[in-house]
Amino acid sequence: MATTLVTGGTRSGKSRHAEALVASASDVTYVATGRRDDGTDPDWAARLAAHRERRAPSWHVVETLDVVGVLAAPRGPVVVDCLGTWLTGLVDVAGAWADLAAAAALVEAAGEALCDALRRAGVDVVVVTNEVGLAPVPLTASGRFFQDELGRLNAAVAAACDRVHLVVAGRVLDLSDAPVVR
Repeated sequence: MATTLVTGGTRSGKSRHAEALVASASDVTYVATGRRDDGTDPDWAARLAAHRERRAPSWHVVETLDVVGVLAAPRGPVVVDCLGTWLTGLVDVAGAWADLAAAAALVEAAGEALCDALRRAGVDVVVVTNEVGLAPVPLTASGRFFQDELGRLNAAVAAACDRVHLVVAGRVLDLSDAPVVR
């Protein structure tokens, strides 16, 4: 069994690549961590629809932030899409955007639990995330928090995974054997 982190920028093709890594399996569990379509954001609804249309009809879709729970009892390969919306959802549910120190502690603990679950996974797992460190430093405290915490989370998850793929402009770079920053 292998765990793979797929990272890249917005619209780079990272989700399509992640889905292709498990495309030959019929018993995929697809963990959608993003917020549900509440009818107020047509662009978000279109993004969700595009993801739904690409998935095989046999795939089991779970919309949840409980990624660790899903990884505890998988039926087959698992795709988690994505860590950025997962992190945002965790902080949203905790109502912690006004207390970024508490939010950081929450994300760190949840990240450790996720990494432990990835190391114990008995099936192939592909985790999708945004590579946010290439963008300008945000002007708001919450924007900087998100960028910093997702960067830390990505590094921790990469360390827990067997493989790391970077998707840039629709091209995949395998970083699995690249040197690791200590």
